[in-house]
Amino acid sequence: MEQSPIDKLINDISKLPGLGRRSAQRIALFLLKNKDKNLSSLIESLKTSYNNIVECIECGNIDMQVPCNICSDSSRDNSKICVVEDVSDLWTIEKIGFYKGMYYVLGGSLSAIQGVGTDDLKLQNLLNKVEMHQTKEVIHALSTTMEGQTTSFVIADKLEKIEEISVTRLAQGIPIGGELHYLDENTLNTAFQSRKKIT
Repeated sequence: MEQSPIDKLINDISKLPGLGRRSAQRIALFLLKNKDKNLSSLIESLKTSYNNIVECIECGNIDMQVPCNICSDSSRDNSKICVVEDVSDLWTIEKIGFYKGMYYVLGGSLSAIQGVGTDDLKLQNLLNKVEMHQTKEVIHALSTTMEGQTTSFVIADKLEKIEEISVTRLAQGIPIGGELHYLDENTLNTAFQSRKKIT
């Protein structure tokens, strides 16, 4: 039996992170009750995003241009690359405004359980970027989960072959099991300033 448009809308909304079926139902009803005011505006935003927002081939950020605004900004310090798991982590660091280097978005962390390997995270692209820009420091701004720590060690191991490069990570103080995009600005700023060498 074919799904009704309302059920399909609820199912699609429920696939978003952090939303269950009941929350999706409330959102769907809110949108449908105010179709002209809310739903049409949302549809327009989604269409614009779908048509115009692309992934940066240099760093993995999302923007309306390739390379993204950060990668094409000549005032940024390209001797430093900050490695993050997700675009939301990049946005968190950028919002604070103290870091002026480059980024590399992994798109996740290594996980045997979820079947995420080094190819999925495009680690070779990171190594190519490091060598191309003659990077002096690679900063690991990864979550302090088991997966984040494993990813950090694998990257550090691969970077060890490159001469004259400093591999650092954010200072401890970030809670174990914590995720970067949930941290407050002061904790993140202090962690950045107190980063330590890995290799």
